Amino acid sequence: MKKTNTKKASFKTGHSSMTKRSLRKWAWLFIGPVFASFIIGFIWPFAQGIYLSFCGKFNVISNARIQGFENYVKAFSDDTFLHAFGFTALFAVVSVVLINLLAFAIAYALTQGIKGSNLFRTVFFMPNLIGGIVLGYLWSMIFDGLLDLWTSQNLVDNATYGFWGLIILLLWQQIGYMMIIYIAGLQAVPDDMLEAAKIDGATKSQTLFRVIIPNVMPSITICTFLTLTNSFKLYDQNLALTGGKPARLTEMLALNISNGYSNMATRGMAQAKAVIFFIFVAALGIAQLAATRKREVQQ
Repeated sequence: MKKTNTKKASFKTGHSSMTKRSLRKWAWLFIGPVFASFIIGFIWPFAQGIYLSFCGKFNVISNARIQGFENYVKAFSDDTFLHAFGFTALFAVVSVVLINLLAFAIAYALTQGIKGSNLFRTVFFMPNLIGGIVLGYLWSMIFDGLLDLWTSQNLVDNATYGFWGLIILLLWQQIGYMMIIYIAGLQAVPDDMLEAAKIDGATKSQTLFRVIIPNVMPSITICTFLTLTNSFKLYDQNLALTGGKPARLTEMLALNISNGYSNMATRGMAQAKAVIFFIFVAALGIAQLAATRKREVQQ
């Protein structure tokens, strides 16, 4: 009996080592295409973009000539870029707060055992499936129709209308997606913690803020990161809803960079803006992840 068990153990050990050797031998066959695609589709274009940010006028990469940091100096002295930066930052703060508060509130309500919760989840998630350009034109008609009832102005005639129009549009599109993530986090809260809080006489608000929210911090981290980066990268909706009007006052960073790249004389500066944009969003995202992960509860 002992010999049989020893043979089985040695067979399993040998089989495991053979599997590991096979994985090491053929891993490149599976990793290679993905790694090559990543290099071709991201790393190489990104490196070319950094190179072009130091170049002057160009049609294609082959006729680009390096001129130093002039494009970066011009970018930071461009009033339209600085305004777009401030407008986008304000938009990001407002949208991140509102999207996460409303998404969490809806998710919390839908996990309280109400009837038809699955139907409500589907309805709230559906706007996320609609493309940004379509949403922009759709909401443009809705806003213009509503504004026509109270004032003779259109959405693009007033920067304040344009700002809140973009906020409402993004809320309508993003809340359902973030709601799904929050629902998953709420359903993962340990039942024994909730029972212990109930036995200790904790009120609903105390349970929410001292038990539920600390345990949902991983979901809050993910949703905050997604809403923050999505708000800064917003392009399709901005282009379709306001197009930066009036007088480029509702132009966000991505649209400002795109408009600059359409002119050959300012392509180098637009590329420099894109590099600055990437560095800022990447640094902001990393800082946000580091700050919120410190508050996560280890279960």
